Amino acid sequence: MDHPLGLTPGKIIAVHLNYRSRAAERGRTPAVPSYFLKPASSLSWSGRPVVRPAGCELMAFEGEIAIIIGTRAHRVSPEEALGHVAGYAAANDFGVYDFKHADLGSNLRAKGQDGYTPIGPAILKTDDPSKLWLRTYVNGDLVQEACADELLFGFDLLIADLSRLMTLEPGDIILAGTPAGSTVVQPGDVVEVELEDTGRLRNEVVADEGPLPPYGVQPKVTDQLKAAAYGSTPVPGAEKAGVLDEDLIAALKSVSTATISSQLRKRGIDHHFIEGVKPARPDLRMVGIARTLRYLPLREDVFAEIGNGMNAQKRTVEEIQPGEVLVISARGNHGAGTLGDILALRALRRGAVGVITDGGLRDSPSFSSLDMPSYYGVAHAAVLGRRHVPMDSQIPVDCGGVLVMPGDVLVGDAEGVVVIPPRLVAEVARDSVKQEKEERFIYERVDEGASVDGLYPMNKAWRQVYEEQASAE
Repeated sequence: MDHPLGLTPGKIIAVHLNYRSRAAERGRTPAVPSYFLKPASSLSWSGRPVVRPAGCELMAFEGEIAIIIGTRAHRVSPEEALGHVAGYAAANDFGVYDFKHADLGSNLRAKGQDGYTPIGPAILKTDDPSKLWLRTYVNGDLVQEACADELLFGFDLLIADLSRLMTLEPGDIILAGTPAGSTVVQPGDVVEVELEDTGRLRNEVVADEGPLPPYGVQPKVTDQLKAAAYGSTPVPGAEKAGVLDEDLIAALKSVSTATISSQLRKRGIDHHFIEGVKPARPDLRMVGIARTLRYLPLREDVFAEIGNGMNAQKRTVEEIQPGEVLVISARGNHGAGTLGDILALRALRRGAVGVITDGGLRDSPSFSSLDMPSYYGVAHAAVLGRRHVPMDSQIPVDCGGVLVMPGDVLVGDAEGVVVIPPRLVAEVARDSVKQEKEERFIYERVDEGASVDGLYPMNKAWRQVYEEQASAE
């Protein structure tokens, strides 16, 4: 069956990383573009299902802009490049990460399957493609939004670069990369990509009805592939799953931040308590992994350029992974809000387990009923653009006078929040539980009328009494 737009590409070339937001999400920014090829048989269109093979679980979408070549381009300059374009269209670069382990960078099995490159529903012609807006929706919810002026490598450079070493023929297609927000979708999900007002490219994910034949490579899932598929930034030092497990989370929730603080001081970590923040829900405990977001002082021209639309604040919320805590560095400035209830709710729905800002909190009354721990400096009704520019994420930040690294472990209670280096979390949790057990013993003896002399801390005699009681339990 022919493509409704008459597309007949001899080759489909896709860019690996090209949007700044995606580069930040991946934790690396390329100096030059890199590419991979998708077979022409992967071409599809709006309304056709996208099939997830049996045994796979990591199918991800990537909303992109397709550049459709109109005239032959060979060794053209960037200034000449756009003159060889027939138009632009919405595209979706689907892939199953379950096959990435065997593709060695080619993405052939992961992204080259039949129907994995839908394009349409219309071709847009423009003299200035740098102003094109791309949006992606999953089941009607906006999950990606970016302007082409966010591209690391513009359309003109991509065409000129490729044409240095190969000939781009009429009908060839270049996929210009995806912004932040790409993630895993399941059978039954509907993904729509929209380029300006040309209509939505709509594709439903379906499960393959038959089994995958046993010969050849089989699907494989690892923690690293999951992190890549879900869009999380790799945390230097350890994967999240290796830092916190259910037992560690339970142990940290069972002890006070005061106890953890004393254990950190014993290990030479004195600066660990985030100062000047208070809980919106003192009844909730918080344990999670830090995802950082940095605000810089307002400069109106910079805010006009990067502060609107899908800015760093919104992108970070859309990048949050289950078990993470959003840590906002607002320089301790209380002159504006830094987060409101809608974005906080979105973070919660994505699996966030907490929010911390040393700045202002908008819609603060709503947070008292939000089922997520939230810590903030002050309540403030003004939007962030009054004092801040949302700049970047997943970098070391200062929050409440404490250095917070992406991947740090954060524990919060009614008193406040402490920051634990991942390498220390297991031993700190273990010794904190032990310390609180001893302190409960001391508290009970004091309640019975005992003097603190020799009891707090315990001398040899009291230590023996404690150990005898503990062994009898």
